[in-house]
Amino acid sequence: MDWFHGAVLGLIQGLTEFLPISSSAHLRVFPALFGWQDPGAAFTAVTQLGTETAVLIYFRRDIAAIIKTWTLSLFRPALRSHQDARMGWFVIMGTLPIGILGKLFQDTIEQDLRDLRIIGSTLILFGVVLAIADRTRAVRHAKPISDLTLPHAAIYGMAQALALIPGVSRSGGTISAGLLLGYSREAAARYSFLLAIPAVLASGLLELFKIGEGPAPAWGPTVLATGIAFVVGYAAIAWFLKYISNNSFMPFVVYRIALGILIIVLVSVGTLSPDAGVVAK
Repeated sequence: MDWFHGAVLGLIQGLTEFLPISSSAHLRVFPALFGWQDPGAAFTAVTQLGTETAVLIYFRRDIAAIIKTWTLSLFRPALRSHQDARMGWFVIMGTLPIGILGKLFQDTIEQDLRDLRIIGSTLILFGVVLAIADRTRAVRHAKPISDLTLPHAAIYGMAQALALIPGVSRSGGTISAGLLLGYSREAAARYSFLLAIPAVLASGLLELFKIGEGPAPAWGPTVLATGIAFVVGYAAIAWFLKYISNNSFMPFVVYRIALGILIIVLVSVGTLSPDAGVVAK
C-alpha cells in the first residue's frame, strides 16, 4: 500500500464507520474494485482507532461522567441506580459477546469472511433488517436511552457481535437492534457509539502489532489513514446525529442494497474474483 491508497482508505473509513453501511465492507470492496491489494483486517482495526478517538472526544463529557459515576458506585451503593453508573454496566455487558466471539473466530473473521460474495449478501440482508427496524420504530412510541435495561444491553451486544462479519455494520447492527427494541433513532445511535468504544479500542491495539509484518500495510500509510479517519470521522458523527433526528435510515438501506447487488453481479459475471486483492498469509 502506498501513501495515496492509505489516504483514500482513511477517508473511506472516516466516512463510513458511523453510518449504517459497514466500514469494513467498504475497506474490502473499494480496493477490490480498483485493483488494489486488500488492506486486511489488521489495517481496518487500526484505522478504527482514528474514528474511535473521534468518539472519545465528541462524547468526552458523557464518557467522563460514566467512568466517574460507575467507579464511585462500586464503593457507594447509593449511586448504583444513577443513570451513568448503570450505563457503565450496560457497556460492559454489551461488550462481552463481541469480545468472546472475536477471540474464538479470529482466523475465520480475518480470512474466510472477507469473501466478496459474503460481503455483498450481508450488505443486502442487513439493509433489509435496517429497513424493517426503522419502519417498526416509526409506528411505536420511541423510548429514550434512559429506559435502557441490562437485558436490552445484552441484545445490543449480540447485534454488535454480528459486525465481526464484514458487510453487517457495527452501527447498523446495533441501531437496528435498538429500533426493534423500541428506542428512538437518537438513543439507539448514541448507545451504539458508546458501546463500540471498548471493543474497537481493544481490537485496534491488539492489531497494532501486525502492522508492517507479512501482508499487512506499512506503518506510514496506516498512520496517515488513521489520522484522516479521525478528522473525517469526527465530522461524520456530528452530521449523522443531526441527520437522524429528523430523517429515516432509508437512504442508507437503498445504498446498501444497491452496493450489495453490484458486488454480487460483478463476481457472478467474473469481473471480480471473490478473493480479489487478498494476499495469502
